[in-house]
Amino acid sequence: MKGTVVIVPAFNEARTIAGVIADLRAHEPERIIVVDDGSADDTAARVQALTNAESPAPPVELLQHPENRGKGFALASGVARALALGAERVITFDGDGQHTGADIPRLEQLAMRDPNALVIAARRRERDHAPRLRRFANETADFWISWACGRRIHDTQSGFRLYPAALLARLPTRPRRGQGFAFETELLIDAMQAGAALHTVPIATRYPADSRGSHYRPWGDTWSIIRLVGWRLLRRGMHPMGLLRALGQAQASSTGARA
Repeated sequence: MKGTVVIVPAFNEARTIAGVIADLRAHEPERIIVVDDGSADDTAARVQALTNAESPAPPVELLQHPENRGKGFALASGVARALALGAERVITFDGDGQHTGADIPRLEQLAMRDPNALVIAARRRERDHAPRLRRFANETADFWISWACGRRIHDTQSGFRLYPAALLARLPTRPRRGQGFAFETELLIDAMQAGAALHTVPIATRYPADSRGSHYRPWGDTWSIIRLVGWRLLRRGMHPMGLLRALGQAQASSTGARA
């Protein structure tokens, strides 16, 4: 869709990146930006081959970090470039093949109805496909981040999101060194505190059998996220109303599901 720029942070994704780009191109965003975060394999070369190929498909742009700086910095580089290009919507999309571009129109449809809302593609279908430790880590992160945001949020660790460019322009988007996955958490909390609306699109949980292991460290990254959220909560006096609202929405969701 015109105005939609897709950002793909990539670190050692040589096995999957060409297929991910082909999948994205099929759904015709205005531009695809791949940020190679210091990969040790030939991820960058494979992307470069696609940027040089003559094709009527949406253009692919490669940004490169000379060393691995973490997912937060990769996303920040892509966001800065997308905003400089005049994007209206920014979609973040992981490079490991766990998402499908077929879900992009569903996020865009919600964005067209509510242009100021952040949309999360939440892996709520077929959750048993996820490794047990990953499910535990994600559910733990969901609890803490929902508390900080003051509302129940499903799949806070999804790397598949749609941000209105106007919202990103109002938020601090400069990560701290070593922040990694916690950058997406801070961006989500900042967006909710800025009063952004939030919508969720349920998607399938996909962990391809031949994909590389996740860069997310269930213990280390989850602890990093909890520390970040704990500090944000302390700054707000532990935000008790946020906890009550998050728990209340979770209870209402559970009751509705049983009904």
